[in-house]
Order: sequence, then C-alpha cells, then structure tokens
Amino acid sequence: MSPTVPPPRSSPDAVPGSADAALAQRYARELGWTTAGRAPLRLLTGAVFDVLELPAEAGRAVLRRGVRTGPVLLSGTRMGLLVAAGGADELPGLLDWLEWGPVALDLTAVGAGGRVTAPPLPGAPGDSPGAAVWLRPPEPRRAPESVLPALSGLGSSGGDAPDLVRLVDAAATECHRVRLSRPRSGARTRGGTDQPLAFS
Repeated sequence: MSPTVPPPRSSPDAVPGSADAALAQRYARELGWTTAGRAPLRLLTGAVFDVLELPAEAGRAVLRRGVRTGPVLLSGTRMGLLVAAGGADELPGLLDWLEWGPVALDLTAVGAGGRVTAPPLPGAPGDSPGAAVWLRPPEPRRAPESVLPALSGLGSSGGDAPDLVRLVDAAATECHRVRLSRPRSGARTRGGTDQPLAFS
C-alpha cells in the first residue's frame, strides 16, 4: 500500500477572506502548489519545483535568446526561472560541468525548504507596486514535469520538458555578460572613468 500524500494546502497564515487567502486557495486548487505566510504570500520550493534566480537584466537576455523555459517570475530586480524539483541541487554540478564553476556568477537556486514570493495569478487583482509578477505564468491543469526544465531523462515527460542544461548554460552566460558590463573599481581609462571589461 502506497503512502497517502496530503493534498496541497493554502497558507495557514493568511487571514481568511483576505487577498492572500484567496490567492493561496487558487494556487492550491488550480496548480496544486503549497503556499505559506502573508503580505507577501510565499510559494514553497522543493516539492513541485525549484527556482533559479538571476538578475532581471540577465533573465531578460535569456528570454530573448529563445531558450525554452517553464514559468518565469519577476520580483524586484531578480528573475526566477521555475525548474523541476531537484534542479537546485543540480546547479553547482552543472556549472562545474559547463566550466562556469570558477566564475563568480550572480546565479543562485532555491530548492527544498525555500520560499519565493507568490505573484498574483492571471485574472487576479494586482498587488502593490514592486510586487512579484508572472512574466510567463504557470498553466493550470498542466503536469509540471511536462513544462519544467529538467535533466534529460530525469522527471521529463517523454523528453518534451525544456532542457535544464541548456537553460543553466544560457543563464550563466547572461549573468557573466551582465557582470562584465558593470563598472569595476580599478578599471580606469585615460579619462579616469570606470570602464567594463571588453571581452566575453
């Protein structure tokens, strides 16, 4: 007999009748995602999905490249790319394998036990300015394994899920470009102004 998995629950911290409680119920009902907290409501990572976080500037460049992604959220100056659960654990090894290991990148992952701000779902009233928003919202009633980037053969549905290796490589490349484009102290021209490094 297989163990019974409890259904997702809405946030116990959300005040009944509040916008957070309504949003938590929608996440549970439409997507099967668990939430916690209030103001802002948080999505729990590690069970259904993990999140790769990178500067919004680098994230926008990844999206322009046409790399297949799953849902994408924006929270302030950070972009979150949802990937299959376990993707956060794979990030350090993938960066090493792709030869990005020794490079200081502003690319992190939120996995088991983590939380990210829950953006309003499409059709919900907007939140306060600067709150998280979906750039590519999740689709209700779609199996996460068919849309979340995963390692080939691990959790992907018939090999149709976006490839985690390609996504990580594109994200690392764009994070590196953003890093190189920012002025660095000590890099001076004859005019005395900071200049970015010109290679990449």
